[in-house]
Amino acid sequence: MPTIVLYALIYFTLALVFYTIGVWAERLKKQLKAWHLIFFWLGLIADTLGTVYVKKQVGEVIIFNFHTITGILGLLLMLVHTVWATYIVIKNNPKQLTSFHRFSLFVWLLWLIPYFTGFFSGMSR
Repeated sequence: MPTIVLYALIYFTLALVFYTIGVWAERLKKQLKAWHLIFFWLGLIADTLGTVYVKKQVGEVIIFNFHTITGILGLLLMLVHTVWATYIVIKNNPKQLTSFHRFSLFVWLLWLIPYFTGFFSGMSR
């Protein structure tokens, strides 16, 4: 396995761990807390770094398939989710703090699609 692919795999797996901790901790608490943001941001950063390594491996030509499209969508939703969560914590709106976990779960579930399609396609090679 090329080193660059190994780094991408490590970063994507770190993103899974960080984002999962943030999303499920928020869901179990049923209220968005400032410390959840740390895990959202760490997950977003790790996913972005993994994507950068994949882009280096693939080169200039991007092949748009199911995995690529869901991966881009997942990364963009993670960005929107994390920025929005940060805004909600700063504004400290009680209603938004207690209902945000529904959106978090949706983004997390969608993000799992490219994670596992990439994982299984890598295993098949």
